Amino acid sequence: MESWELVIIGAGPAGLAAGIYAVRSGLKTVVLEEKVAGGTVVDAPLIENYPGLNRTSGVDLAQRMAAHCRDVGVVIHEFESVANLDLKGEKKIVKTSKTDHESKAVIIASGSHYRALNVPGEKEFRGRGVSYCGICDGPLFRSKRVLVVGGGNSAVITALYLGDLASEVKVAHRRDVFRAEEALVKGLLEKKNVQVLWNSEVKEIRGERLVNKVILLDNRTKQIQELLVDGVFVQVGEDPNSQLAKEAGVAVDEDGYIIVDLLQRTNVAGVFAAGDVTNHSVKQVGAAVGQGITAAVEAYGFVRRPYYKR
Repeated sequence: MESWELVIIGAGPAGLAAGIYAVRSGLKTVVLEEKVAGGTVVDAPLIENYPGLNRTSGVDLAQRMAAHCRDVGVVIHEFESVANLDLKGEKKIVKTSKTDHESKAVIIASGSHYRALNVPGEKEFRGRGVSYCGICDGPLFRSKRVLVVGGGNSAVITALYLGDLASEVKVAHRRDVFRAEEALVKGLLEKKNVQVLWNSEVKEIRGERLVNKVILLDNRTKQIQELLVDGVFVQVGEDPNSQLAKEAGVAVDEDGYIIVDLLQRTNVAGVFAAGDVTNHSVKQVGAAVGQGITAAVEAYGFVRRPYYKR
């Protein structure tokens, strides 16, 4: 059993920001991450809206945050996944794949995972033409035909990135207007090798050893189209990694997001949440950082009980 004043679950932007503020306030803190520090931000090929950095990659931003975190003395345990949470008592117990951690407070910053289309062929061809990460797998489709599915920022950014690699990029969006930022949409529509397929839904992904076609439905005309492609990049949103928290008694909303107040407090005393796992409406790196900072400040107040918190 390892003892801490604060355990932070997740080393994405929210968890790393929380770690910096917690350690600088004097709390004995550990950040637990099942993969490598950085979270899903590392999958972003381009970030242009983070204050102070006009243009950077997700990998670069994540590495900067993780390095800053370590520089101030935050202990980060990578490749240590959380298996169970006991949050009822004064002492919180976080059981992981390696050991048990005891702490006075917990910040849940476990992020989210990619949402699937749940259509025939998607699971079968995952890793064989179906991808959820443009920057990870994009280079494999250089000079090939790809389809990006989605209509938000992630879908448009992925299409822009692939437009510089693939010979042909098509974007299938089930509506007739993007919900992405106007600046991104403008850039996409100016790409000569990118075509947008409005009101289009993927009904099936087909192939032999690898993906070679998709079946699209025009939800307006009800016509079926067979599209020849070499790869499908699914960018239709994310779902929260909140199951363990829910099982431990932390309240979630109807979509599974952890319910927090303005100070990032959950319904369980001493348990806070920040970032994409929460019901905060804005899922952006900057928002996650702000929530992580707020959660750390509140955790410090909960643990140390300074005069202004009594």
